[in-house]
Amino acid sequence: MPVMPKVALLVETSNTYARGLLQGIIAYIHEHQPWSIYLAEHSRGQRLPDWFNRWKGDGVIARIENPSIAESVRKLRAPTVDMSAARLIPSLPWVETDDVAIAHLASQHLLERGFRHFAFVGDNNFNWSRGRESTFVRLVHEAGFDCSVRHCSTIPSEQQESSVDQIGAWLARLPRPVGIMAAYDPVGKQVLDACRQRGIQVPDDAAVIGVDNDEVFCALAEPSMSSVELDTRRTGYAAAALLDRMMNGEQLHGDGYLFPPLGVAARRSTDVLAIEDRDLAQALRFIREHACDGITVKDLLGVVPLSRRVLESRFAKVLGRTPHAEILRVQLNQVKTLLRESGLTLEAIAERTGFAHVEYLSTVFRKKEGMPPSRYRLLFQPRSR
Repeated sequence: MPVMPKVALLVETSNTYARGLLQGIIAYIHEHQPWSIYLAEHSRGQRLPDWFNRWKGDGVIARIENPSIAESVRKLRAPTVDMSAARLIPSLPWVETDDVAIAHLASQHLLERGFRHFAFVGDNNFNWSRGRESTFVRLVHEAGFDCSVRHCSTIPSEQQESSVDQIGAWLARLPRPVGIMAAYDPVGKQVLDACRQRGIQVPDDAAVIGVDNDEVFCALAEPSMSSVELDTRRTGYAAAALLDRMMNGEQLHGDGYLFPPLGVAARRSTDVLAIEDRDLAQALRFIREHACDGITVKDLLGVVPLSRRVLESRFAKVLGRTPHAEILRVQLNQVKTLLRESGLTLEAIAERTGFAHVEYLSTVFRKKEGMPPSRYRLLFQPRSR
């Protein structure tokens, strides 16, 4: 029986990004020769456990994010693949998500919504944040607009440069409406918290998009946060494949491999069009907040000082659809969310989303989505093994 290679994984398990990398590594191992795995339990940038300095193994996959980790890896002198943008050991092969492509997606998402004012909030402790910042600012400038920048720290062990209060004071000085990219989801949640404290309406006055699609942060944010979804599984898989080649004698020196994001998981924090028509913006906000209460176009006319003909004309000009169609769109988005994320019956979902009759919901859903609600739920809910 062949001896299993001993591999150390110096990857934190405390965030969605790193866990995605680990899932990709696990997938590679399951498809190829088994490895004997040593997983170092630590947080991002923390010193490695003492056992690693005495460990005798065959290979390492590491997030080398500080000089201490870099020094320990150098001393080991084992085949190593780096999964950090810090590049503290330039001679090592490395895999990372593509920060330029990430910023492209985020900027495109906000530009498509008509914003003319932009901002970026990042953590200057990390190369990947600085890379996303420089690309986002460049793309906004190329589109003909200015971009404000704010740096904050999300490392718990450090004195944070920017509290939520300080971010809020900065946000209050920005022109509105403003489209904001956060370097990653924890920063995005800070921005949303600051908006809430300052009474800045999201997404009407400030739309926020993060990075990582961390479902915990995105769901805990109020409103729920849009985020760029990264292909971490593929990135981790590639790192494992590279290490396997190195442990089999292949020489790899300093080669880099970048993996583009999967797309944008759009949520309420960017569900807006940046429009100067304040009456239309007020109507859209009312729909977003009350569509699932069973409102009608008549209710809208009680909110904005417009006739039905003028209201419908403005909706058609800006959105290309009627007020009734917009109410229905918001309702159906919530129906799809509940079908994906809850075990509620269709009757309960109809009640929660403002449909008077479950039969009407089923008919509208099939017409708009091309399938009945039951099939949609099967596509998105995990199957038992």
